[in-house]
Amino acid sequence: MTKALLFDLDGTLLVSDPLHIAVFGEFFAERGLPYSEEIYHRKIHGAHNAEIFPQLFPGEDAQALAAEKEARFRARLSPGTPPMPGAKELLDRAAREGWAVAVVTNAPHDNAEHMLRAIGLDAYFDVLVIGDECARGKPDPEPYLEAMRRLGVRPQECIAFEDSQSGMRAASRSGAFAIGICSGLAPDRLREAGAKATITDFRDDALPGLLARIEGETTS
Repeated sequence: MTKALLFDLDGTLLVSDPLHIAVFGEFFAERGLPYSEEIYHRKIHGAHNAEIFPQLFPGEDAQALAAEKEARFRARLSPGTPPMPGAKELLDRAAREGWAVAVVTNAPHDNAEHMLRAIGLDAYFDVLVIGDECARGKPDPEPYLEAMRRLGVRPQECIAFEDSQSGMRAASRSGAFAIGICSGLAPDRLREAGAKATITDFRDDALPGLLARIEGETTS
């Protein structure tokens, strides 16, 4: 039976939070505003730019701020950046097994393509679903459902990997078997949002067992 692996991008296929934290730190510092990683995780992590900038910097041009923030992010992300540990090995296995793969992200299109090139994984993905290009973005399940439609798979045949609560809610509501990547949040935070399992990265000793479990569930 056909299977698919659906991947969030930021914080899932690469550790990108330190770059986002640093760039937002610049914006806050330039305005003389207090800032911390706690503010980032509480007000920014996993949210849309369309929501973030009007709330953080009211009265400013939110669209221009978002464009500037993403340009600064891309400038910090250079080619040769390592992907999440084990990501390439998992994608190689997917190719051997004949599993379909897709990226499902709230990142802007330019950022998503830049990130995939920077970590050297762009050749693996023919399907790239951008939340802002769907009728509704994460935490709505629509981006994941759109990926399933493009791949021609059913929810019960899919595994989705996410690192944020917003993304996890989208993955879980789509009907995929949702696995949390603990690159920024504790396992309990991801389970609160619907994760059925959590791993540290794609080399986690628990992952082979989870993949075997899904194989059994989707072929039964």
